[in-house]
Amino acid sequence: MLNEICDMLDGYTGRDKIIRTLCYTTKLASGLYAQSDPARAKKLAIFSSKMSQTRATLRLFDDLPMLAYSLSYGTGSKEPDRWMGMIGFITNLIDHAYYPVDKICWLIEHNLLNVENPTRWDTINSMLWVASIYLNLMNQAFRMLLIKQRMEAISILRLSLDLIHAGSTLPKGMLWGGRFQTWHVGLIGSVSSLLGLYQYVAKKRIVKQSS
Repeated sequence: MLNEICDMLDGYTGRDKIIRTLCYTTKLASGLYAQSDPARAKKLAIFSSKMSQTRATLRLFDDLPMLAYSLSYGTGSKEPDRWMGMIGFITNLIDHAYYPVDKICWLIEHNLLNVENPTRWDTINSMLWVASIYLNLMNQAFRMLLIKQRMEAISILRLSLDLIHAGSTLPKGMLWGGRFQTWHVGLIGSVSSLLGLYQYVAKKRIVKQSS
């Protein structure tokens, strides 16, 4: 457990997840203590706010990694589906618009930039955030649908092979019983078994990626 926590803290993504968790759990606690212990609620709210500010400050350096990712992603031609590639490409464009706006909001919050309507920038920032999350959600839904379709197709093939195998064990004269040679049965069983192993490993990988 200690090694896993250290691994998370050692990288930007893991550290951001921990800071985000601290931010929202203390915000939750602040709300729960609002009536029973206002002083504690205020302290928790301050801590939550500082964690949120920390994340906002760290996001100031996300432009170049995002640019590198977008360049490697391109127009989404590597995606297994055309719609997924299009959604991914549009999402990247929205994210590139989000980061400059997020920086402007950071500058406004720290009184480093004066604008006529600060609330408008916060609204634009939130709209871009919502759009990005929505498109990522849609892309993930498409991805899972494709994975499900592929796994179901493999299941159909594997069960068909098992049916052929099972039918071959019937007495001669019933279906195709007794018509296969030993190597036929071995080949059918081997392919079915390999497909089963692939599905087992693939499902574990999907669960790990989803967690």
